[in-house]
Amino acid sequence: MFKVTIDNITVEVEPGTTILQAARQIGGEVVPPAMCYYSKLKGSGGKCRTCLVKVAQGSAADPRPMPKLVASCSTPVQDGMVVQNITSPEVIEARKAIVEFLLINHPLDCPVCDQAGECDLQDLSFKHGMEETRYVEEKREFDIVDIGDKIKLHMNRCILCYRCVYTADQIAGKRVHGVMYRGDTAEISTLINESINSNFSGNVIDVCPVGALTDKTFRFKSRVWFLNPMNAHRNCPSCSGKVTAWMFGNEIYRVTARKDTYGEVEEFICDECRFEKKNKSDWTIEGPRHIERNSVISANHYEKSKKPSIIKPLEEKTEAPE
Repeated sequence: MFKVTIDNITVEVEPGTTILQAARQIGGEVVPPAMCYYSKLKGSGGKCRTCLVKVAQGSAADPRPMPKLVASCSTPVQDGMVVQNITSPEVIEARKAIVEFLLINHPLDCPVCDQAGECDLQDLSFKHGMEETRYVEEKREFDIVDIGDKIKLHMNRCILCYRCVYTADQIAGKRVHGVMYRGDTAEISTLINESINSNFSGNVIDVCPVGALTDKTFRFKSRVWFLNPMNAHRNCPSCSGKVTAWMFGNEIYRVTARKDTYGEVEEFICDECRFEKKNKSDWTIEGPRHIERNSVISANHYEKSKKPSIIKPLEEKTEAPE
């Protein structure tokens, strides 16, 4: 086992573990953000650069620091390595610059975007974004297109994280889309107007960290903070059948895969469960899904009901007469 220290917290991990994976074993604010890395997709990571950290000590055998910031999602730990994340001003400044870079072409679609309220880029820009942009050049623009029967592509919002490409290649089993062109003209597109029609194609929506890929069956129907995410399951011959059913009363507005603390899908689900099973009778409702307190959905938290706290006004102090 290797000992690695991240933000003054030491943890033991197996050889071959990356810095990001080691930080996730610690948890909390120590964990660097990740927009492109996905633990369940081979080859992911190293593209968005939001997980950059400072290695203050390479290892116990070689205590020299690494000369530049490194991507924690693709850098393996060494025994005795010392890493700085939120304790390094250099990392914080670099992360602000990366967020500014990601927002260069990203439109201000939050008021109308279906991803609002559960968007990783929204959370990242809230922590590290600037109040105004310094970008004066013309933004790139793409037409909104359908790349599947039930999938809408907003290329203007895409940050080219490649997650959807890896998902279609490794999970769906048939990939007809990818990254076309290079540089600032690069875009996600299908080859000669083909459409994504795999039985697991809807998973590209779940892995997208922004609102570039959206569910046409849920489009503009409701905001996530108005819905109650419930754990549900059914006997499905194609997948595990374990999903999150987003309900308003007794009506199911959308169905998604269950996600863990870091927003990664626990088990990928089929398109039949996602798009076609929208009746409450189709599912066995297990109960409310746990909501993190930092989520905007927690505004309507229903897991535990608490009486509202009453703050009593301070009593005015009167000076005693002399």
